[in-house]
Amino acid sequence: MIVPPPRLPFFVYGTLRPGEPNHDLFLRGRTASEEPARLTDAVLYDGPGYPYAVEEPGGVVRGELVTALPETYDRLLAELDRLEECAPGDPRGLYERVARHTVRADGGTARAWVYVAAPHVAAHLRTHGTRIPAGDWLTHRH
Repeated sequence: MIVPPPRLPFFVYGTLRPGEPNHDLFLRGRTASEEPARLTDAVLYDGPGYPYAVEEPGGVVRGELVTALPETYDRLLAELDRLEECAPGDPRGLYERVARHTVRADGGTARAWVYVAAPHVAAHLRTHGTRIPAGDWLTHRH
C-alpha cells in the first residue's frame, strides 16, 4: 500500500510568491491562506530566473506559507513537483521536496513542504553560486 504524503502547507520563496509569475499560474484561486513566513537554517542562491534554497545553519529565507484549498491539494502538489523538477530518486532533479519547520510572522511555527536545491545542485552553488545576502528573492529582484 502506498502511503500518500502528508497534506502540509507549502513554503514558497521565489517565483511562486505573490506578484511573481508562477503565483498567478499555479496558486491564484487555489489557496485557503497565504501569510508571511521564514525558513531558518537555509540561504538563497541566485539561479537562472529563480532562486534556490540551500540548507545551511544560521541562514534565513523569507517567503510565504501557503495553504492549499483541500480540493486542489493533490493536483497542486503534483504540478509543483513538476514545476520544480522534483522527482524522488531521480539524480537529475533540480530540487527536493522536504518537510521543514517554518516560522510565521507572529512567531508561531508550522511544518511545511519546501523545495530545496538537490544535493548536486547545492554542492555546485556553495562553490560557484551567487548568494542572495538578505535571503529575500523579492528584494533581490526588485
